[in-house]
Amino acid sequence: MPHMHIEYSRNLEREADIGALCRAVHQAIIGCGVFPLAGTRTRAFATDHAIVADGHPDAAFAAMTLSVGAGRTTEVLRGAGDAIFAAAQDALSEPLAGDNFSLSLEIRVMDPDLAWKKTTIYQRLPAKD
Repeated sequence: MPHMHIEYSRNLEREADIGALCRAVHQAIIGCGVFPLAGTRTRAFATDHAIVADGHPDAAFAAMTLSVGAGRTTEVLRGAGDAIFAAAQDALSEPLAGDNFSLSLEIRVMDPDLAWKKTTIYQRLPAKD
């Protein structure tokens, strides 16, 4: 962990480089220094159908959800969230300059008793907490 999921309205691609957003957010996650590199994942998915707010055709959104393993304090996660959200805002400065965009971030802490994982990447990259 952590795993970042970015869901966005397809029309956001007209104003933003989604690949650059993914890279910026991924680097911010790594830069926090509180998550294992080998467990870090960033994914983005465009919605095929979305209605945002009043349904204006230019209204767009990006909703980010960061799933993390348990064991970090709220203060640590809050600091990581602040850094990640700032990186996303920088990457999405163009749509944020307008009046038709919504950006959000939620951090979810996973219950270790209800999470299964198997990865061989730790054989190549060391685990760190």
